[in-house]
Amino acid sequence: MSEPAALTDDSLLGGRVRFRQPTNGARVAIDPVFLAAIVPAESHHLVLDVGCGSGAATLCLAARVPQCRVIGFELQRDLVRLTGDNAALNGMSPRVSAIVGDLLQPPPRLSPGMFDHVMVNPPFIEEGRGTPAATPAKALATIEGRANLGDWVRFALAMVRGKGTVSFVHRADRIDGLLGHLAGRAGEITIFPLWPAAGRAANRILVRVRKQVETPARLLPGLILHEPDGRFTPAADAVLRDGEGLEL
Repeated sequence: MSEPAALTDDSLLGGRVRFRQPTNGARVAIDPVFLAAIVPAESHHLVLDVGCGSGAATLCLAARVPQCRVIGFELQRDLVRLTGDNAALNGMSPRVSAIVGDLLQPPPRLSPGMFDHVMVNPPFIEEGRGTPAATPAKALATIEGRANLGDWVRFALAMVRGKGTVSFVHRADRIDGLLGHLAGRAGEITIFPLWPAAGRAANRILVRVRKQVETPARLLPGLILHEPDGRFTPAADAVLRDGEGLEL
Protein backbone atom coordinates (compact mmCIF):
# COMPACT_ATOMS: atom_id res chain seq x y z
CA MET A 1 0.00 0.00 0.00
CA SER A 2 1.35 3.41 -0.97
CA GLU A 3 1.97 6.07 1.64
CA PRO A 4 -0.63 8.86 1.78
CA ALA A 5 0.46 12.10 0.14
CA ALA A 6 1.97 14.73 2.42
CA LEU A 7 -0.35 17.69 2.96
CA THR A 8 0.05 21.28 4.01
CA ASP A 9 -2.43 23.24 6.11
CA ASP A 10 -3.31 26.48 4.36
CA SER A 11 -6.17 28.94 4.22
CA LEU A 12 -8.19 30.91 1.68
CA LEU A 13 -10.22 34.11 1.85
CA GLY A 14 -8.12 35.64 4.58
CA GLY A 15 -8.52 32.62 6.84
CA ARG A 16 -12.27 32.16 6.41
CA VAL A 17 -11.65 28.84 4.65
CA ARG A 18 -9.29 26.20 6.02
CA PHE A 19 -7.65 24.29 3.20
CA ARG A 20 -5.42 21.24 3.04
CA GLN A 21 -3.58 20.41 -0.18
CA PRO A 22 -0.79 18.09 -1.35
CA THR A 23 2.75 19.28 -0.75
CA ASN A 24 3.68 18.17 -4.27
CA GLY A 25 1.68 18.56 -7.45
CA ALA A 26 -0.47 21.47 -8.56
CA ARG A 27 -0.65 23.99 -5.72
CA VAL A 28 -3.57 26.40 -5.44
CA ALA A 29 -2.92 30.00 -6.48
CA ILE A 30 -5.42 32.80 -7.05
CA ASP A 31 -7.15 31.30 -10.11
CA PRO A 32 -9.86 29.25 -8.34
CA VAL A 33 -10.62 32.10 -5.93
CA PHE A 34 -11.34 34.48 -8.80
CA LEU A 35 -13.25 31.78 -10.66
CA ALA A 36 -15.59 31.30 -7.71
CA ALA A 37 -16.03 35.08 -7.43
CA ILE A 38 -17.74 35.41 -10.83
CA VAL A 39 -20.36 32.67 -10.33
CA PRO A 40 -23.72 34.43 -9.76
CA ALA A 41 -25.04 31.72 -7.44
CA GLU A 42 -27.89 32.28 -5.03
CA SER A 43 -28.82 30.46 -1.84
CA HIS A 44 -31.04 27.82 -3.49
CA HIS A 45 -28.77 27.10 -6.47
CA LEU A 46 -26.86 23.92 -7.33
CA VAL A 47 -23.36 24.43 -8.78
CA LEU A 48 -20.90 22.04 -10.44
CA ASP A 49 -17.14 22.64 -10.13
CA VAL A 50 -15.46 20.81 -13.04
CA GLY A 51 -11.83 19.96 -12.34
CA CYS A 52 -12.25 20.83 -8.68
CA GLY A 53 -8.84 19.57 -7.53
CA SER A 54 -8.68 19.82 -3.74
CA GLY A 55 -11.83 21.97 -3.70
CA ALA A 56 -10.52 25.54 -3.57
CA ALA A 57 -13.14 27.11 -5.85
CA THR A 58 -15.84 24.87 -4.39
CA LEU A 59 -15.11 26.02 -0.85
CA CYS A 60 -14.72 29.69 -1.77
CA LEU A 61 -18.11 29.75 -3.47
CA ALA A 62 -19.75 27.89 -0.60
CA ALA A 63 -18.27 30.40 1.84
CA ARG A 64 -19.53 33.40 -0.16
CA VAL A 65 -23.03 31.99 -0.77
CA PRO A 66 -23.80 30.15 2.48
CA GLN A 67 -26.93 28.28 1.38
CA CYS A 68 -25.90 27.17 -2.12
CA ARG A 69 -24.94 23.56 -2.83
CA VAL A 70 -21.73 22.73 -4.70
CA ILE A 71 -20.58 19.43 -6.21
CA GLY A 72 -16.96 19.03 -7.24
CA PHE A 73 -16.07 16.78 -10.18
CA GLU A 74 -12.51 15.51 -10.48
CA LEU A 75 -10.56 12.79 -12.30
CA GLN A 76 -8.05 12.16 -9.48
CA ARG A 77 -9.60 10.04 -6.76
CA ASP A 78 -7.24 11.22 -4.01
CA LEU A 79 -8.21 14.84 -4.69
CA VAL A 80 -11.90 13.94 -4.54
CA ARG A 81 -11.34 12.49 -1.07
CA LEU A 82 -9.38 15.58 -0.09
CA THR A 83 -12.18 17.88 -1.26
CA GLY A 84 -14.56 15.93 0.97
CA ASP A 85 -12.15 16.23 3.88
CA ASN A 86 -11.78 19.97 3.27
CA ALA A 87 -15.55 20.36 3.23
CA ALA A 88 -15.76 18.60 6.60
CA LEU A 89 -12.91 20.71 7.95
CA ASN A 90 -15.00 23.81 7.24
CA GLY A 91 -18.33 22.38 8.41
CA MET A 92 -19.68 22.38 4.86
CA SER A 93 -20.29 18.66 4.33
CA PRO A 94 -24.11 18.96 4.28
CA ARG A 95 -23.96 21.04 1.09
CA VAL A 96 -20.50 20.45 -0.40
CA SER A 97 -19.39 17.14 -1.90
CA ALA A 98 -17.21 15.76 -4.67
CA ILE A 99 -17.40 12.82 -7.04
CA VAL A 100 -14.74 11.13 -9.12
CA GLY A 101 -15.21 10.78 -12.86
CA ASP A 102 -14.06 11.37 -16.41
CA LEU A 103 -15.85 14.12 -18.32
CA LEU A 104 -15.57 12.01 -21.48
CA GLN A 105 -17.63 9.31 -19.74
CA PRO A 106 -19.71 11.14 -17.11
CA PRO A 107 -21.10 9.07 -14.23
CA PRO A 108 -24.88 8.52 -14.11
CA ARG A 109 -25.15 10.81 -11.07
CA LEU A 110 -24.53 13.79 -13.36
CA SER A 111 -27.55 14.45 -15.52
CA PRO A 112 -27.53 17.00 -18.35
CA GLY A 113 -29.09 20.30 -17.37
CA MET A 114 -29.22 19.58 -13.63
CA PHE A 115 -27.06 22.52 -12.49
CA ASP A 116 -27.89 26.21 -12.18
CA HIS A 117 -24.24 27.15 -12.73
CA VAL A 118 -21.05 25.39 -13.74
CA MET A 119 -17.52 26.63 -13.08
CA VAL A 120 -14.52 25.26 -14.93
CA ASN A 121 -10.79 25.35 -14.22
CA PRO A 122 -9.39 23.29 -17.13
CA PRO A 123 -5.74 22.36 -17.72
CA PHE A 124 -4.08 25.42 -19.23
CA ILE A 125 -1.50 23.74 -21.47
CA GLU A 126 -2.20 21.88 -24.70
CA GLU A 127 -0.78 18.37 -24.88
CA GLY A 128 2.71 18.36 -26.36
CA ARG A 129 3.41 21.99 -25.51
CA GLY A 130 5.19 23.63 -22.61
CA THR A 131 7.63 22.20 -20.12
CA PRO A 132 6.86 18.68 -18.85
CA ALA A 133 5.30 18.70 -15.38
CA ALA A 134 7.43 17.59 -12.43
CA THR A 135 4.93 14.98 -11.22
CA PRO A 136 2.10 12.95 -12.80
CA ALA A 137 -0.42 14.67 -10.50
CA LYS A 138 0.71 18.10 -11.65
CA ALA A 139 0.62 16.97 -15.28
CA LEU A 140 -3.03 15.92 -14.92
CA ALA A 141 -3.91 19.31 -13.45
CA THR A 142 -1.99 21.48 -15.92
CA ILE A 143 -1.71 19.62 -19.25
CA GLU A 144 -4.65 18.51 -21.38
CA GLY A 145 -4.96 14.76 -21.72
CA ARG A 146 -7.56 12.80 -23.67
CA ALA A 147 -10.04 15.57 -22.96
CA ASN A 148 -9.10 18.77 -24.76
CA LEU A 149 -10.49 22.25 -24.18
CA GLY A 150 -13.39 21.62 -26.55
CA ASP A 151 -14.40 18.57 -24.52
CA TRP A 152 -14.36 20.62 -21.30
CA VAL A 153 -16.57 23.28 -22.90
CA ARG A 154 -19.06 20.75 -24.30
CA PHE A 155 -19.34 18.93 -20.97
CA ALA A 156 -19.87 22.14 -18.99
CA LEU A 157 -22.57 23.38 -21.34
CA ALA A 158 -24.31 20.00 -21.26
CA MET A 159 -24.45 20.03 -17.46
CA VAL A 160 -25.93 23.51 -17.01
CA ARG A 161 -29.65 24.24 -17.36
CA GLY A 162 -31.06 26.56 -19.98
CA LYS A 163 -30.26 30.23 -19.19
CA GLY A 164 -27.75 29.07 -16.58
CA THR A 165 -24.14 30.27 -16.53
CA VAL A 166 -20.81 28.59 -17.18
CA SER A 167 -17.69 30.33 -15.85
CA PHE A 168 -14.10 29.66 -16.92
CA VAL A 169 -10.64 30.73 -15.81
CA HIS A 170 -7.95 30.28 -18.44
CA ARG A 171 -4.73 31.65 -19.85
CA ALA A 172 -5.18 34.87 -21.78
CA ASP A 173 -3.13 33.56 -24.71
CA ARG A 174 -5.74 30.83 -25.28
CA ILE A 175 -8.70 33.16 -25.50
CA ASP A 176 -9.08 32.51 -29.23
CA GLY A 177 -9.43 28.76 -28.67
CA LEU A 178 -11.88 29.15 -25.80
CA LEU A 179 -14.07 31.60 -27.71
CA GLY A 180 -13.93 29.36 -30.77
CA HIS A 181 -15.35 26.44 -28.79
CA LEU A 182 -18.07 28.67 -27.33
CA ALA A 183 -19.13 30.19 -30.66
CA GLY A 184 -22.67 29.21 -31.55
CA ARG A 185 -23.10 27.25 -28.32
CA ALA A 186 -23.65 30.03 -25.75
CA GLY A 187 -24.33 33.75 -25.56
CA GLU A 188 -23.79 36.71 -23.26
CA ILE A 189 -20.08 35.94 -23.42
CA THR A 190 -18.40 38.19 -20.85
CA ILE A 191 -14.61 38.50 -20.76
CA PHE A 192 -12.92 39.84 -17.64
CA PRO A 193 -9.10 40.19 -17.86
CA LEU A 194 -6.86 39.93 -14.81
CA TRP A 195 -3.98 42.37 -15.31
CA PRO A 196 -0.85 41.52 -13.23
CA ALA A 197 -0.06 45.26 -12.93
CA ALA A 198 -0.98 48.54 -14.62
CA GLY A 199 0.34 48.62 -18.16
CA ARG A 200 1.06 44.87 -18.24
CA ALA A 201 -0.57 42.34 -20.55
CA ALA A 202 -3.12 40.04 -18.95
CA ASN A 203 -1.99 36.51 -18.11
CA ARG A 204 -5.39 35.24 -17.04
CA ILE A 205 -8.94 35.78 -18.20
CA LEU A 206 -12.27 35.04 -16.58
CA VAL A 207 -15.02 34.19 -19.06
CA ARG A 208 -18.69 33.72 -18.22
CA VAL A 209 -21.38 32.64 -20.67
CA ARG A 210 -25.06 31.74 -20.56
CA LYS A 211 -26.67 28.77 -22.22
CA GLN A 212 -29.49 29.30 -24.72
CA VAL A 213 -29.24 33.09 -24.86
CA GLU A 214 -28.15 35.32 -27.74
CA THR A 215 -27.03 38.47 -25.92
CA PRO A 216 -23.91 40.04 -27.53
CA ALA A 217 -20.45 39.54 -26.06
CA ARG A 218 -18.87 42.06 -23.67
CA LEU A 219 -15.22 42.85 -22.93
CA LEU A 220 -14.98 44.39 -19.45
CA PRO A 221 -12.18 46.56 -18.01
CA GLY A 222 -11.12 43.73 -15.73
CA LEU A 223 -9.05 44.08 -12.57
CA ILE A 224 -5.44 45.03 -11.80
CA LEU A 225 -3.93 42.55 -9.36
CA HIS A 226 -0.80 44.27 -8.03
CA GLU A 227 0.38 47.70 -6.98
CA PRO A 228 3.82 48.90 -8.20
CA ASP A 229 5.35 47.62 -4.93
CA GLY A 230 3.94 44.12 -5.50
CA ARG A 231 1.12 44.27 -2.96
CA PHE A 232 -2.34 43.22 -4.05
CA THR A 233 -4.57 46.13 -5.04
CA PRO A 234 -7.63 46.87 -2.86
CA ALA A 235 -9.84 45.44 -5.61
CA ALA A 236 -7.88 42.18 -5.66
CA ASP A 237 -7.80 42.02 -1.85
CA ALA A 238 -11.57 42.38 -1.74
CA VAL A 239 -11.86 39.09 -3.64
CA LEU A 240 -8.87 37.19 -2.28
CA ARG A 241 -9.09 38.11 1.41
CA ASP A 242 -12.59 39.45 1.97
CA GLY A 243 -14.39 36.90 -0.19
CA GLU A 244 -16.35 39.43 -2.25
CA GLY A 245 -17.88 38.45 -5.56
CA LEU A 246 -17.24 40.18 -8.87
CA GLU A 247 -20.14 41.83 -10.69
CA LEU A 248 -19.85 41.03 -14.39
